[in-house]
Amino acid sequence: MGWARGLLHIAWRALSKEVKEHVGTDHFGKKYYYIPEYKNWTGQTIREKRIMEAANKNEVDYEVGTIPTEWEAWIRKTRKTQPTMEEILKNEKYREEIKRKGQDFYEKEKLLCKERKEELLPLPMQTEQKGHASAPHFRKEEPSVAPTSTGKTFQPGSWMP
Repeated sequence: MGWARGLLHIAWRALSKEVKEHVGTDHFGKKYYYIPEYKNWTGQTIREKRIMEAANKNEVDYEVGTIPTEWEAWIRKTRKTQPTMEEILKNEKYREEIKRKGQDFYEKEKLLCKERKEELLPLPMQTEQKGHASAPHFRKEEPSVAPTSTGKTFQPGSWMP
């Protein structure tokens, strides 16, 4: 079945005049292609495409975040030129440095808190709610024991059957 699908794909590409131009490969082994705008065999204009072929073609093995952000921006057409390997490595190094600095800051704050023996934020104040301000028993010690109801005016109480 796989060979038939491959044969149909080759025939479709031949009829559609689709030309893939390899523009780059990332450090995971994924290949990125650019397909310029073209007219297919019916005369319909097909807009340009930017696609990626995974190194491991099993869809089950795909994980979110394995496409470098620079390449993802290029595929989504938020950037015009494809990224260079130097740019990707520079940005990766920068991200690692930011993670390291964040971890260092967290460790310093942890040590300072232990030295001061206090938390960074004070504990929230314990407030006691006695009910909603529109309730007839607001600011009273206890609501009425039995609910009183005359149809239009209902006062909640602590009545239990």
